Amino acid sequence: MPKKFKGENSKAAEARARKDAVQKAEKERVEKEKEDALWADDDKHNARKLQRKDDKEKKRLEQLERKKELQQLHEEEMSSIKGAKAQAAKVSRAQILENQERAAAEAKAEKAKEQLSHDEVPLEENVNLLVTEGEDARTVDDAIAMLSVAEPSLDKHPEKRVKAAYSEFEALRLPVLKQENPNMRLSQLKQMLKKEWMKSPENPLNQRHSSYNSKS
Repeated sequence: MPKKFKGENSKAAEARARKDAVQKAEKERVEKEKEDALWADDDKHNARKLQRKDDKEKKRLEQLERKKELQQLHEEEMSSIKGAKAQAAKVSRAQILENQERAAAEAKAEKAKEQLSHDEVPLEENVNLLVTEGEDARTVDDAIAMLSVAEPSLDKHPEKRVKAAYSEFEALRLPVLKQENPNMRLSQLKQMLKKEWMKSPENPLNQRHSSYNSKS
């Protein structure tokens, strides 16, 4: 009940009481708003703290994920490099074996050629082999003597023409044989050349022999 002052009527007392109640309510409202504002500030501050914490954690997780990705890429690259090295080593070993087999085959073929060359009859002495009436001439001098006996009217000095003709024949045919048989040695090429010379019409002794046979 509102407090009455001495000499104050009831209406005035009630008006004062209402005024005091309004002031009190306003004061309480203001204080409550201030308190609510403080709580709101605290909530915002806490929310910002939580947001910063969440952002930091998110960044840490992203960095960790990126690190894992880089590690995986590194492992894949190293695995690829190891595979390439292993493949290269495998190819190198295969190439070495192939080269060794080729070298062995070439050496075997060369040895077979040498053996064949050694087994053949030497041609140095029968380049200008001449056979007449059961006799044979294995040297230039023998051929000259034989032809001189068989045909006195023939050239008395054919050896000069034989050597010159053979030199010319060799100069023309040896490069051709070398080109046709690039893997053969010079001694083998000369053996082939001498075989051709024995039958060649360029050989003066073959010409003399042909002339002698036609007359007989």
